[in-house]
Amino acid sequence: MESYEPERLSPVQLAAMRRSLTSGRAALTRRSLLRASGMGALALGGIATLGACGIPPAGRVEGAAAADDHSEKEKEVTFSNWTEYMDVSDDEKSRPTLEAFTKRTGIRVKYTEDINDNVEFFGKIKPQLAAGQNTGRDLICVTDWLAARIIRLGWAQKLDPSNLPHAFANVSAQFRTPDWDPGRAYSYPWTGIPTVIAYNAKATGGRKVDSVTQLLDDPKLKGRVSFLSEMRDTIGMTLLDQGKDPGKFTDADFDGAIGRLQKAVDKKQIRRFTGNDYTADLSKGDIAACVGWAGDIIQLQADNPDIKFAIPAAGYITSSDNLLVPAQARHKTNAEKLIDYYYEPPVAAQLAAYINYVCPVDGVRDELARIDESMASNTLILPDREMAAKSRSFRSLSTEEETAYEEKFAKLIGA
Repeated sequence: MESYEPERLSPVQLAAMRRSLTSGRAALTRRSLLRASGMGALALGGIATLGACGIPPAGRVEGAAAADDHSEKEKEVTFSNWTEYMDVSDDEKSRPTLEAFTKRTGIRVKYTEDINDNVEFFGKIKPQLAAGQNTGRDLICVTDWLAARIIRLGWAQKLDPSNLPHAFANVSAQFRTPDWDPGRAYSYPWTGIPTVIAYNAKATGGRKVDSVTQLLDDPKLKGRVSFLSEMRDTIGMTLLDQGKDPGKFTDADFDGAIGRLQKAVDKKQIRRFTGNDYTADLSKGDIAACVGWAGDIIQLQADNPDIKFAIPAAGYITSSDNLLVPAQARHKTNAEKLIDYYYEPPVAAQLAAYINYVCPVDGVRDELARIDESMASNTLILPDREMAAKSRSFRSLSTEEETAYEEKFAKLIGA
């Protein structure tokens, strides 16, 4: 195997990851605020492992060499996913879509909810990937920044389009061409995670809040505004408000967004920067308006009709969790068939009805309406054309950029 100089995470990157693990996107929930449960010291241990052990530099390399594929003789596939990220029967004894897949194809799915956090999971599979060994998994689901890293390192297998006719045809336009995997050669999205503006209508006196400018400048919101402690979300939304593209911004653009936010901090417009702990304050009305995650807002709305959301005219940030086939996976073709299965609209609708995150599959609206009309009309699950057109992704960062940007952001939020 080719030898590499190690790429080590800087102290600033490690601090940002710890912040994410304890309260940020890594602690996002799967329907019931469980995404980060059971993580604790193990997750922080995973960070320590990444910081201490060398991994190849994140320069783009060719995808992993194709491993021997045993799919034809071994009708099985091993799938690692997050908790609460797959449909379950009412009696919680079966997984209907997985069972239907097995019945149709004869391929048995070994489904494991063993991803509690991206960093921890990467620390778990990195030694095998770096050594050119099978991780024991044929399909994994990781967030976009980690998917990008795995692809850059050459540790994901290039997918065969002939096994993915539904996925190729039905992936939504907003997810089709991420800068880290143009044309989806190595990955397909499992769900989208929008960052939006949320507000408590009772706390705002019935007034709508629908722009970052309003959050930063409206004197009636002073001291009752929060932004997220995740750099990509807060800076991305601010860049959009300033007319900048988060997919193409410069160092000067980034500094301009930091300066804009700093002014709001200095005049005490912003109460604090938070992880997903903003939800309690928003529901009570202590926070009147904020930048937040759509998955949280759907859950809050179920219990509090005063919780509203808005999509800024300037646009909003969307990240994604993505399916990849790791290097040396034993059942690549079977994994591709499973990916493609979840891009059939009836199956995608059944999954979306359970997990309540943005569905990346076109053509599911009528199918979802048959299950639950309210979900089919919820743009946080199925963005309409106007909303999807406003979705933007935060561009990939080099190691040097990430270190510099996280350092400036940490200073801003007092981390």
